[in-house]
Amino acid sequence: MREHGGNLDAAVQRFGGRIEGWIDLSTGINRQPYPVGEIEPHAWRALPSRSEIEALHDAARQAYATEAPLLAMAGAQAAIQCLPNLSRKGRARILAPTYNEYGGVLSAAGWDVAEVSGLDALAGADLAVVVNPNNPDGRRHGMADLLALLPRVGRLVIDESFADALPELSLAREAGQGGLLILRSFGKFYGLAGLRLGFVLGADADIAALSAIAGPWPVSGAAIAVGRRALRDREWASATTARLGRDCARLDVEATAQGWRLVGGTPLFRLYDVGDALAAQDKLARGRIWSRVFSQQPGWLRLGLPGDEAEWSRLVAALAG
Repeated sequence: MREHGGNLDAAVQRFGGRIEGWIDLSTGINRQPYPVGEIEPHAWRALPSRSEIEALHDAARQAYATEAPLLAMAGAQAAIQCLPNLSRKGRARILAPTYNEYGGVLSAAGWDVAEVSGLDALAGADLAVVVNPNNPDGRRHGMADLLALLPRVGRLVIDESFADALPELSLAREAGQGGLLILRSFGKFYGLAGLRLGFVLGADADIAALSAIAGPWPVSGAAIAVGRRALRDREWASATTARLGRDCARLDVEATAQGWRLVGGTPLFRLYDVGDALAAQDKLARGRIWSRVFSQQPGWLRLGLPGDEAEWSRLVAALAG
């Protein structure tokens, strides 16, 4: 498996304890999740019907403010796995540094893959990938700049997995144009990554091709039930967006007190230059708090946001050593 956050098994192996005793801040998953509530037995017992899946799709269109064709899948990662099969192998260019699954999946499928550092360098690619806002540094790109790139590439993939709290960045309204695919994650903002739910927005032909690859039941009945309920709850989404903004500022204050420098981030995680990231990770791990480090950037440490006040208190204590 490629380098990821969420690897609590590694934390336990190195530092001890039990998984349930750790606070996992190595991911960008909201630690105050959407309240799932009761799930009807039908969601567990029956295969998802076409009407149920379409109801989920309608809820997603409403949440993402779009009328474009879309497809629910088992997380944004499931869509990434399908990308190599949407067209003939060719030149894939990825705006980097970013989420490492794109390069790995495309390379394994025989594509000519290269990472580039600027939008202009994506021009001429058969497949171009931009994560917006970016993971892990939070780099953001405006709608006009991304749309200007569209006629210069064969297919443009915009990964908006961390865009729920930044709706002004989203190209969802532009989805449906030929050559444009937009990936959305459900689990991060709603704090339900284990549900395995995400969406792909695009033109009719691309969505039909992805649907054929994914098969007749791409998501579970439970994912449909919870997803419909959560995506329609705009009051919860608005309150969560506001809270995340406050919590980001709070975490930045604590980090600054440690002498750490903010590199970037999104409303779901922050990235700091801490000098020696492994030493900082070890310090936090002694308080059973897991963070994300990057082998190619030894000074970078990424932290998600604590959930309740008990988690904030544990983080402050761990930072104090």
